[in-house]
Amino acid sequence: MTDSSSSQRGLAWLVHIFTASGAACGFLALERAVAQDFVSTFLWLAVALVIDGIDGTFARAARVREVLPIIDGDTLDLVVDFLTYVVVPVVVLVHAPLLPRPWALTLAVIILIASALYFADGRMKTPDNWFRGFPAIWNVLVFYLLVFQPTAPVTALIVLVAVVLMFAPIVFVHPMRVKRLQWLTGAVLLAGSAAAGLELATNFAGPWWSRVVLLLGAAYVILLPLTRGSVWAESKTVKE
Repeated sequence: MTDSSSSQRGLAWLVHIFTASGAACGFLALERAVAQDFVSTFLWLAVALVIDGIDGTFARAARVREVLPIIDGDTLDLVVDFLTYVVVPVVVLVHAPLLPRPWALTLAVIILIASALYFADGRMKTPDNWFRGFPAIWNVLVFYLLVFQPTAPVTALIVLVAVVLMFAPIVFVHPMRVKRLQWLTGAVLLAGSAAAGLELATNFAGPWWSRVVLLLGAAYVILLPLTRGSVWAESKTVKE
């Protein structure tokens, strides 16, 4: 093995370790969730989200699929994502003052089973890179619940609707992959991230306008599929 190939393999390992560090962030978020320190929980989840957003660029630059094929980057991503997108926010849902504990535990079980099935579904993304159904971003949904604090019945209804929508034949935007209005999606995500940061800085007691920004961001994500030509995941009429 040449020095060049050894350095390439070393770089590929570093990229995979960087991706796997998202699991460490997930563990630290989980520990804070159990302690009911939800601000720190979501700060760690934010770090994991940044890692998840940029590791693909590093992986492509390092050609990890070719250089280190023994590690399946897609599987590694799913393992980390299941922890940070599903398990940690479900623990938050159980420990937060949003639901009676029996309700929270029941919904947690439902979310975990449904999300495990969703993550294993090979049809998770459409050919034009939209998510098929609600993409199990429970970290985002639970964050919104903490910000807006709906009543227990409304919280339970929102969670159950989201579970059903995971398996609905409709699409949701993948902000990094969908090209349609990607510049606007990026701007909305940036504004939403700033509003979310303000909520965390104020322990979920941000000003009214930060919540308006969050609501507008959610509305944008929900309505964006209308620009696709069809909101139905099985549609063959749209080509990005």
